[in-house]
Amino acid sequence: MGDFRHISVLYDEVLHYLQPRSGGVYVDGTLGGAGHARGILENSAPDGILLGLDRDQEALAAATERLAVFGERVRLFHENYADLSAVLAREGIDSIDGLLLDVGVSSHQLDKAERGFSFQQDAPLDMRMDGSTGRSAADLVNSLSEKELEQVLWDFGEERWARRIASMIVASRTEAPITTTARLVDLVKGAIPRARWEARLHPATRTFQALRIAVNDELHSLERGLVAGIESLKKGGRIVVISFHSLEDRIVKNVFNEFARGCVCPKSVPRCVCGKVPVLRKLTGKPVVAGPEEITANPRSRSAKLRAAEKL
Repeated sequence: MGDFRHISVLYDEVLHYLQPRSGGVYVDGTLGGAGHARGILENSAPDGILLGLDRDQEALAAATERLAVFGERVRLFHENYADLSAVLAREGIDSIDGLLLDVGVSSHQLDKAERGFSFQQDAPLDMRMDGSTGRSAADLVNSLSEKELEQVLWDFGEERWARRIASMIVASRTEAPITTTARLVDLVKGAIPRARWEARLHPATRTFQALRIAVNDELHSLERGLVAGIESLKKGGRIVVISFHSLEDRIVKNVFNEFARGCVCPKSVPRCVCGKVPVLRKLTGKPVVAGPEEITANPRSRSAKLRAAEKL
């Protein structure tokens, strides 16, 4: 598994906000290449515990190899972080000291053509993070109605040409099923007027993002995982989340705000009757972003936004 490549973004910032320490129990809900996980284990030596989750079996295989040196301090699971509560219950763990979520697609998934995540290489139109289950992107583009496709592209890709793209997909699939990334790219290019292509954004970017999110139910998983993680934290425990586009960041921001909010009684009520108290203290106002050096070394980090909070 030496070919599994994923560059951990905002590495120093993650460790700064997570503050791993000896004796703590930490969860990396998105193992990827295990770069962040290694940092957590090194900084929680000699007896900190890491539970690592990933939907991608290739990531798990690589992480198993790379983290073997930490022995019994590591427990890895082929799971969606949205199911964190069930994993902790199964392991007999009541609470944790920290949770990291680095959401979205990994460098390895993008760069490995046969996974079908990238519009840069021709490959089967798959996009499943867990290739052993669920519907692929090809299944969606060949089965959803035109209206459903338009909704997916608009809701998850914020694609302004969603209607034209959906119409062209439906018309084209009547001739033959759409099964490759290259064919989908050509359809998207044909649907968007050439004069309206954006200078720094490939015309298929939003369509591929939308389908990937839909295939993997990413936004719903993020909401579930955030709530489960916050509920699982000990007092003083920390949650750190890295997102890569506005839809994800908006969910993280809103969930953190909700859990950090106290009384919601109307101002006309003389004293609190709702009983709502803050559960979190936000550690970041605006999201933390990568600096110029990191962006130069890893251009994909330019989109990364980190938010962190502490359990009260």
